Amino acid sequence: MKLLFILICVFLLCNCEELRIGGLFEESNDNARLAFQLAADIINENNSNPYKLHSLWGYVHHFNTLATSHTLCSMLEEGLVGIIGPTSPFLSPYVKSLCDIKDIPLIQVQWDFKQKGNDDLINLYPDTSELSRSFVDLIQNWKWNSFTIIYENNDSLYKVKYLLEIYDQIQNTITLRQLQSGGDHRKLFVELKRSGDKHYVIDCSMNILEEVLQQAQQVGIMTDEYSFFILNLDMSTVDLTPYQYGGVTVTGIRLINPEDSRVIEFSHRLQQLRLNNGLKQEAFNHLAAWKLQTESALIIDAVYLLYETLMELRISGVDSVPLFCNSTDSWGKGLSVINFIKAKTLAGLTGDIKFDIETGVRKDFTLDIIELTPGGLIKIGTWNSALGVNSAHIQRKEIYGFADTNPMRNKLFTVLTTLTEPYGMLKNVSATLTGNDRYEGFGIDVIHELSKKLEFRYQIILQEDGMYGTLNARTKTWNGMLGEIRAGRADFAITDLTITSERESAVDFTMPFMNLGISILYRKPEPAPPSLFTFAYPFSGEVWILMAASYVLVSISFFVMGRLCPSEWTNPYPCIEEPTFLVNQFSFRNALWFTVGSLMQQGTELAPLAISTRMASGVWYFFILIMVSSYTANLAAFLTVEELVTPFENVEELVAQKGIKYGAKAIGATRNFFKDSNYSVYPQIEKYLYNHPEDMMTTNDDGVRKAELENYAFFMESTSIEYSIERHCNLTQVGGALDEKGYGIAMQKDSEYRHLLSTAILELQESGKLAQLKTKWWKEKRGGGRCEKRQPVATPLDLKNLGGVFFVLGVGAFLGIVCTFIELSVHTFKVTKLSNNTFKRSMVDDFKFFFQFRRMTKPVKES
Repeated sequence: MKLLFILICVFLLCNCEELRIGGLFEESNDNARLAFQLAADIINENNSNPYKLHSLWGYVHHFNTLATSHTLCSMLEEGLVGIIGPTSPFLSPYVKSLCDIKDIPLIQVQWDFKQKGNDDLINLYPDTSELSRSFVDLIQNWKWNSFTIIYENNDSLYKVKYLLEIYDQIQNTITLRQLQSGGDHRKLFVELKRSGDKHYVIDCSMNILEEVLQQAQQVGIMTDEYSFFILNLDMSTVDLTPYQYGGVTVTGIRLINPEDSRVIEFSHRLQQLRLNNGLKQEAFNHLAAWKLQTESALIIDAVYLLYETLMELRISGVDSVPLFCNSTDSWGKGLSVINFIKAKTLAGLTGDIKFDIETGVRKDFTLDIIELTPGGLIKIGTWNSALGVNSAHIQRKEIYGFADTNPMRNKLFTVLTTLTEPYGMLKNVSATLTGNDRYEGFGIDVIHELSKKLEFRYQIILQEDGMYGTLNARTKTWNGMLGEIRAGRADFAITDLTITSERESAVDFTMPFMNLGISILYRKPEPAPPSLFTFAYPFSGEVWILMAASYVLVSISFFVMGRLCPSEWTNPYPCIEEPTFLVNQFSFRNALWFTVGSLMQQGTELAPLAISTRMASGVWYFFILIMVSSYTANLAAFLTVEELVTPFENVEELVAQKGIKYGAKAIGATRNFFKDSNYSVYPQIEKYLYNHPEDMMTTNDDGVRKAELENYAFFMESTSIEYSIERHCNLTQVGGALDEKGYGIAMQKDSEYRHLLSTAILELQESGKLAQLKTKWWKEKRGGGRCEKRQPVATPLDLKNLGGVFFVLGVGAFLGIVCTFIELSVHTFKVTKLSNNTFKRSMVDDFKFFFQFRRMTKPVKES
């Protein structure tokens, strides 16, 4: 009985911990059903998951709404927490209406151009309008002025709707042709070949895509003259081997990255599941069947998305309720689940999954742009709804081994520049010049060196208004040099054009040919008035303190050695051979005087007699020699070198100053730097620049003139500052660079010349040619090198410079003290041999006398 009770409890507990999800799939779509089953199995394999998934699935017929109704109603009676499907667009509206009534979350994974806002509906398939916009962006990026759209059915027409809207009778010619219903499309392709059109957009199902490409090859339009754009997201699963060596350009898009480790794992698991379900490999002889398709990946993402949402909302099996189609009951928690899914973000097999909260459609997705090459399909770029196309250009001549690997050779390019010193200037000659001979400068020399390396010809034209290029927020158009590049009226632009993220989104840049940063241009600092105590500057404070301490300690040492050393006690009356007392010249006052006399290099009447005092004197004299010589040499430097004082040393101190105005060029990268930066004091600078438009300059030359004449600091690029201070001697650069950036050559987006020019610039840099050109235009030409360099400032000598001298002095004084004790010991020993006193007693008497500092006469010991 107890065992039965336990089994019932376990059964009820397991039943409560189970979540039921449903899936509706067409009878012929085994891939979708197996992907649904696989996702549930993998989730259940994780023992840490609190709930297990029980997947209920049902087959539906494409046009049989009655059978679909019976299948869906029977599944709802099981107590579902969500439904995935159906994969049939015809049955989708009916399933949507029933789920809406019952408040059951419905997650779709198919193209649905009829989808509108729905409270209980989520669609993981990319938004139809956004996906269609990607087609337009790619076509415009490739500059297909005329192309033919080949479509399969009416649903395909909606996909290409936005492409038809770019039709223009003058510039864009678009032909619309439908594939034949019988399966033989050769006649259509023959007609297209005769029309002379080289660009084709194809939208058809995976069932016929491979056959369509084969028939196109049979007609002879799969060669290097033709380009195909396949709109199906599963193009990468088709076997394109027969076409990869013919030179045809086949481009497509995909939502799945086949190199992702999770995609590879799910692909292998799905293949194994097919075999385990009795589906033989012969039934999937097409390559597409053995690769993870978009629909299968979306179903897997849908299962994970639904499960993680239920976990976060803490919804368990007991929260689901059986629903009956013949009643008005609904699930009370369905709306909460669907709203939470709309606000959720998931990193799935198909990329980052985000939804529009109002409509439930997928937004902000990223597509890979793929292209067929002899090595197979490769990724050449990406597209997303925020940034549009970001693709790399493929050098097709290099891929197919054509003869000329330099596409720039012998071509004529238009190079745009501005009259900005020293990058582009008019030559100062009396003769009339034409063409490129009119210009000179650093940028002109750089483009000339590149033309010699890459063997191209160029024509220089001026940007008359001097504008580099800014984006108009209202019209979304660029002006200036970048506008000319985007419009195709110029091939390259070279000047002091800063590479920024905003400009990079509009045009491409080469690698920087010059690196720089924003810095401050200001007047040179004024000489500081001489100080009253300039004479003390040659030594640092610690050296002066140590000298004073040395003077006192050495004087005490002479006093001690003089009293202890017997040789320093002399007969005051040389005429008397046996005096009764002796005198000592090294009293404390005399010791101080002897030391200071030597310090001042004047000398005194005192002369050391003992070895120890003479040794100490020699070391002291050596110390004084070094110190006086060092002082004299450094004093001369302090008296001849002027000390310069600047009111600020960096940008923080500039902002703290109240009397100094500052500004920048009104339009350009420097102004944008302060607008976009929130670091340090930059927001304060931006606020000041905004409130003081009178301090903003039109050109850099205006800023240089204002900095010369007024108390004004000007923010500009460090390279321009270097150029200015070589010619304006009263100006200088204050502080280091505030950022790091570079100047590059601008060209159209995805230009095939970008890599070649960047490589050539790198070669010029490595050979030293760019450094040579900079020296030429900064320091030699047009008045360069006019200003003398500032002399080095004299600095006080500190202990690091003179520490050795103090060490020698200390060692010498110590050795002098040691010699004093030796002399005293020898003298006392001689005296005790001739007297009745002991050596110890005599030494004690000498030390007792030593401490009687007031007595300067010493009685003679009787022998």
